[in-house]
Amino acid sequence: MNEVNPFRTPEEDASGAEGGGGRRPWLVAGVAAGVLVLSGAVVAAGRLLDGPDDAGPGDRLGKEAADVRWAEGITPEWMSEQLHLGIPATARSPQAAYKVTSRFDTGILTFTLTRAEAEAYLKQYPPEKKWLEPASAQTDAAPHYFAHFGLPEPETLKDGMRYGYVCPGSPKVTEEQDISEKYGLSDKQCVSVYVHEYTSQRTRIYIRDHFEPGVSPLPAPPSSTSKG
Repeated sequence: MNEVNPFRTPEEDASGAEGGGGRRPWLVAGVAAGVLVLSGAVVAAGRLLDGPDDAGPGDRLGKEAADVRWAEGITPEWMSEQLHLGIPATARSPQAAYKVTSRFDTGILTFTLTRAEAEAYLKQYPPEKKWLEPASAQTDAAPHYFAHFGLPEPETLKDGMRYGYVCPGSPKVTEEQDISEKYGLSDKQCVSVYVHEYTSQRTRIYIRDHFEPGVSPLPAPPSSTSKG
């Protein structure tokens, strides 16, 4: 931005005027410079009080944060349909939620099974290539999603944890396939699945996927369908 320097030294009269009249340009220029300095100070003070004309990064982040909401009326059955992963009839404590933002939406689903039930379930939905085990727990991971249920984020867990991409309906990836095909998931509908053996008898399944805003119509909130 080109800024005017109010402290610039006024140019001398190039006409070389003689006598008392030769000092008047200096006087006028000096007064003009003083007015310019004073005007600049008033404008600067006004900007400090009123804030910047253009919204900065902080304002944009604040607007994005204001757009975030948890959708109402989300059921485990509805979320299961969006993720294309079933919920076993023996599952306990199924919970689902759908987070709406200005950039993308996130659907989450979780439930618990016995160890044997979990292994049978995971055989129906094998991961791309194989299950992975975290090298370490991300203890500083922000509580973005599953904290909505009062649960720890799966990334913060290490012991008894495995995870992978599951692509329902897609052929299982073989070892010989190129790595770009294995992890180029744009042509498949894959979801992140975390499997946590949190006790010696039970396993919790965490499922998460991201959606473009407005891809799937959300279910109507209960209040709008309860008219009698």
